Amino acid sequence: MRLVTFLQDGKLRLGALCTRDERESVVDLQRVEPRLPNDMLTFLEQGEEAQRLAVAALARATDAIPLEKVILKAPVLFPRKIICIGLNYRDHAAETGQAIPEYPTVFSKYANAVIGPGEPIVLPRVSQRVDYEGELGVVIGRRGRYIPENQALDYVAGYLPCNDVSARDFQKRTSQWTIGKTFDTFAPMGPALVTKDEIPDPHRLDIQVYVSGELMQSSNTRNLIFSVPYLVAYLSQVMTLEPGDVILTGTPGGVGDARTPPRYLQPGDEVRIEIAQLGVLRNPVVVETERS
Repeated sequence: MRLVTFLQDGKLRLGALCTRDERESVVDLQRVEPRLPNDMLTFLEQGEEAQRLAVAALARATDAIPLEKVILKAPVLFPRKIICIGLNYRDHAAETGQAIPEYPTVFSKYANAVIGPGEPIVLPRVSQRVDYEGELGVVIGRRGRYIPENQALDYVAGYLPCNDVSARDFQKRTSQWTIGKTFDTFAPMGPALVTKDEIPDPHRLDIQVYVSGELMQSSNTRNLIFSVPYLVAYLSQVMTLEPGDVILTGTPGGVGDARTPPRYLQPGDEVRIEIAQLGVLRNPVVVETERS
């Protein structure tokens, strides 16, 4: 399933993207199956039973809402944790002049940074070096601590495209990166949470990032240094992972800061992140004064 959070008539709802009559549509899952919740976090907390009900509801749904009549939001609007991994592709480590890490480099974003497809990335007035980073996002579906690596995918709900937007000038002020990573709007996610049953291997997904139509990043998740199961197991040694937590698994080479000359985001740009089988995440870029 391609699970979404959508806005219709001023209300947030839980839905599933589908194609009906050659048009993309959204099925409101709770309207088909009242036992389902109407928000993603509660859905994830309810685990396999909620997913079973959703699959059955989608199969028998007769009505769907045309996609253009709703507004898609970030699938997980208020993640409990957004855990980010740095330097997790060899080509990105090389372009930044840093050694291949022995252990994952971990930092955080916060819920204030989360936006959905079509929502603007806002360039803050205090930064002149805002960069894009297309990434595979992993959404946790089960609570766990000290998760064995060979069982780690059992704790994953699904996957989605993400953008680890970064203010490089703030990021590089100290050895700690978080300050440059968690400005408002700096964590675009979506369009959908694709459940793991549709992605047999998360390490075989092409990933491309375009800025205003120009291809900037192109790789495949097979090039991850630390795999998804390794990351889930490693992080769970430190913290309890909970449904709705999002892990951003790192970005491949081609970021704007490493180019000659650098290519930072500008007002009027559009960032498009495409990950095979997961969909396309598009976000326009605006300056802070343009935001109401």
